[in-house]
Amino acid sequence: MLELILGGARSGKSRFAERLAAESGLPVTYIATSRALDHEMAERIVHHRERRPAHWALVEEPLQLARVLRKQAAAGRCLLVDCLTLWLTNLLMLDDHARLAEERDAFLECLGELPGRIILVSNETGLGVVPLGELTRRYVDEAGWLHQAVAERAQRVTFMVAGLPMTLKGVQ
Repeated sequence: MLELILGGARSGKSRFAERLAAESGLPVTYIATSRALDHEMAERIVHHRERRPAHWALVEEPLQLARVLRKQAAAGRCLLVDCLTLWLTNLLMLDDHARLAEERDAFLECLGELPGRIILVSNETGLGVVPLGELTRRYVDEAGWLHQAVAERAQRVTFMVAGLPMTLKGVQ
């Protein structure tokens, strides 16, 4: 089962995904894509760690998401990836278009092959004003294309607003 949970900042998407993972009754592996590049991000990471159950496994991987998913996915296991847009940002910051395409394509290719339950969390950034800078416009474009491709493959897609889940695809 592949699920995509989208939402804006502080929409409740991570908390909702964590609840789904906990309620699955399966062993959970949390795959974190962020890096503590500044004090504020370090605080966010600590907040997420404190909220997660201590018995969940943790894998931190900022770039090679497909490799980690293939290695960790198993029947009877739940993988929670938080989040795709941080992963995408990490790849964009490499300023290597070939590497971004390679990692994105490997990720999208592996989604249909993964056993178990996979929950993907991502920030919906395409609902606001178009950013002024080239990099931020590219980020919004890449995120939008990634979300469309993942949503096409997912059995369930949920959009979070004010902590409330809105099912876009599949049954909640």
